[in-house]
Amino acid sequence: MNMTKKISLAMKLLGFAAFIYLAGLMSATFAWIYVQKWLTTPLAISEQGYRYELKAGQSLGHLAYALGRDQVIQHPRLLRLYARLTELNKVHAGEYFFPQGTTPEMLLDKLAKGDVVLYQVTFVEGWTYKQALNALAKVDAVKLQLAGKTEQEQIALLNIPVTQLEGWIFPDTYSFSRNTSDVEIVQGAYQKMLSLLNAEWEKRAPDLPYKSSYEALIMASIIERETGHHSERDQIAGVFVRRLQQGMKLQTDPTVIYGMGERYQGRIRRADLEEATDYNTYVIQGLPPTPISLPSAASIRAALNPAPGKALYFVAKGDGTSEFSETLAQHNQAVRRYQLNRSSDYRSAPPPAK
Repeated sequence: MNMTKKISLAMKLLGFAAFIYLAGLMSATFAWIYVQKWLTTPLAISEQGYRYELKAGQSLGHLAYALGRDQVIQHPRLLRLYARLTELNKVHAGEYFFPQGTTPEMLLDKLAKGDVVLYQVTFVEGWTYKQALNALAKVDAVKLQLAGKTEQEQIALLNIPVTQLEGWIFPDTYSFSRNTSDVEIVQGAYQKMLSLLNAEWEKRAPDLPYKSSYEALIMASIIERETGHHSERDQIAGVFVRRLQQGMKLQTDPTVIYGMGERYQGRIRRADLEEATDYNTYVIQGLPPTPISLPSAASIRAALNPAPGKALYFVAKGDGTSEFSETLAQHNQAVRRYQLNRSSDYRSAPPPAK
């Protein structure tokens, strides 16, 4: 073969190679464009959205299969391949919700971040521990382990150093993912209460009549139940602290109500005030043995930093505020003015004298 033919053949081969290269390049370019369009095209999700629980140990493949089966995504294998190539295939277990308009790119981002569905429960200030447990039992996403157990069995499951649970759960709104146990939620609420109580105890006013921070927690729970208007917590705390300091009985209705338990039907009779129970502060001296509610941070601070003054009595006016008195005579007068013949918002410490 002469030199001219060799050069001609070489040029043809070079041209063919260039064609193959360009064809491959164009194919790769078109493939990349297709993938980018696919990534940003919304999935076939209805207005109700698409919910899927990725269980522990399951991979992206399980979700991809479900998406394909339910005709939510085209090319589920492409989802797996793209995730593997971009290292987005390490997903977090949990319940996911994908709203209408979600694209494959958004789906993978949510999975990589572990952006699972969160549920909430609110423990209301002034509730009892029993009410908090009942609220947890109503959330179907919670794994119930405490329900039906005795208090001592619950304490053992919670593994916290207390002898009873009333008052130890901080009232707040808690967020959690599906299958979180009530044990985990209550443990978190306990730690929050313990941290707050310890911090506020270190900042307490001098000469308070408490032997421990637990007694302050008991007082805070009473203040929580007695307070009609948040601005009066410190004053109500001052009344109770001065009564303790002077050896007077607290004589507060919420403790009586707590001691009555399910027997309380909305009214306190004179016989109830005279009944000897551990929680009847018309009978016992000092504080009841345990808290009577879940106190707020504000009530804990009030118990540890009560307002100064001379008032030893207070009565609800009916508008959410209270009338404070220094003498029993003044108090009885205020009770006659604001409370007699009215059953709503009945708060008086103590009740009127006969």
